[in-house]
Amino acid sequence: MINPHRLVLNDNTDKYAFSIERYENQILNCQSPTRLFHNRILFVEKGYGTISIDDYVFSIGDNRIFLMAQDQIVQWEMDLMMTGYELNFDEFFWEKAPASASNCKSVLFDNAAVNQLLQLNHSDFGEIQPTFSALWMEHLKKDYINKADVLAAYLKIMMIKIANVNATLKEGFDSYEYQQYRKFYNQISNDFMVSHEVDYYAAELNISARKLTAICKRYSGKGAKELINRQLMAEAKRHLQFSTNPVKDIAYYLRFATPEQFSHFFKKNASQSPSHYRSYLVKTDM
Repeated sequence: MINPHRLVLNDNTDKYAFSIERYENQILNCQSPTRLFHNRILFVEKGYGTISIDDYVFSIGDNRIFLMAQDQIVQWEMDLMMTGYELNFDEFFWEKAPASASNCKSVLFDNAAVNQLLQLNHSDFGEIQPTFSALWMEHLKKDYINKADVLAAYLKIMMIKIANVNATLKEGFDSYEYQQYRKFYNQISNDFMVSHEVDYYAAELNISARKLTAICKRYSGKGAKELINRQLMAEAKRHLQFSTNPVKDIAYYLRFATPEQFSHFFKKNASQSPSHYRSYLVKTDM
């Protein structure tokens, strides 16, 4: 049976959680409700049975993708069979993916219930399946320097492809507001150093800040300001992890007025100071 606690670490540290499993006509036994420790993508090439995610029951079928976010409750309703892949990853591993993919991941997983099941047509299946296969083959290789970075790059490609399929499936269904939501995410990625304020992005979309917040809550379950802050935190963590720049330089780069303002922001959102966060990463690399 699929084990949500089983994770394979690929860079010889305990910082990142990532795993990918291949199933070939495998019977998965019924399991009790389990809270996921990490984000999960279930790519079903062929299969049958049912799966319960939170309060919803879905049928396992051919050419389907199931997206499950950390802390969701998952249970097999009955014995099922599947051929395909199960992929798990945590936020630390995701930070290895370049920033340009963050908006795609956020659109899919911030409110996973909206995107829980994606039914793929033949063309979309043919587009995505080789990426899973390539990721699986890379995962099987003997560990080498930067292997986790390569796996994260494959994950980025996969997330972008799935997000594009998701956007196509939603075309024509409340498309105007959904496209505004997607545009907002793109703007955060491009303009997070220009402004940290909701009013700025709302003006760019020619809507009110209240309307933008309502749209964000509808599609992600989070307000516009919270999503802006998430982007800033992701950028801050990347700089603290992958650069040796002083904290004050990172603060000014991210357009905070003072290093103290940045430290207060970071501590509020990460429950630790930027210096402590960087120190933890250095210790786990030793």
